[in-house]
Amino acid sequence: MTPVTGQKHHITLTVNGRPVSADVEPRRLLVDLLREDLGLHGTHIGCEHGVCGTCTVLRDGASIRSCITFAVQADGAEISTVEGLAQGATLHPLQEEFWEKQGLQCGYCTPGMLMRACEIIERNPDPTPEQVREEIASNLCRCTGYQFITEAVVDAAKRMRADSDSTTGAQA
Repeated sequence: MTPVTGQKHHITLTVNGRPVSADVEPRRLLVDLLREDLGLHGTHIGCEHGVCGTCTVLRDGASIRSCITFAVQADGAEISTVEGLAQGATLHPLQEEFWEKQGLQCGYCTPGMLMRACEIIERNPDPTPEQVREEIASNLCRCTGYQFITEAVVDAAKRMRADSDSTTGAQA
């Protein structure tokens, strides 16, 4: 059965820790909900085919391409975007390392790279440069050559481990 034009589905989700509900058409893309309805413009639109990774967000901790994900597929999910990384004026360690290591140039791929890097570090708190390069290969960057991005992710992981050790009282 073909959906009736204008038919909407009520969805609820959590975006960057904030509960959100919306009435969306079945064909509405998650990237459009985030950018147009919620004003979260950090999630970029690149290829619109799920290839480049500029639209990468986390759904329940796993990276997804929001340009090929329908908003209704996010019903009940926890969505994290680049806007949720910083705590007020305090940048996330990944953001700081991207800045310090010059892991960005034009910046268009950066939000997707940051979100992918969050997932990488969550799954492996001590990644090697080779592991990072393999894992970020799914996100395209035309400017940096990936070396500075790799260094930023590895160093952010070190910083995050040290921060975690200091807050738990563990020895580094």
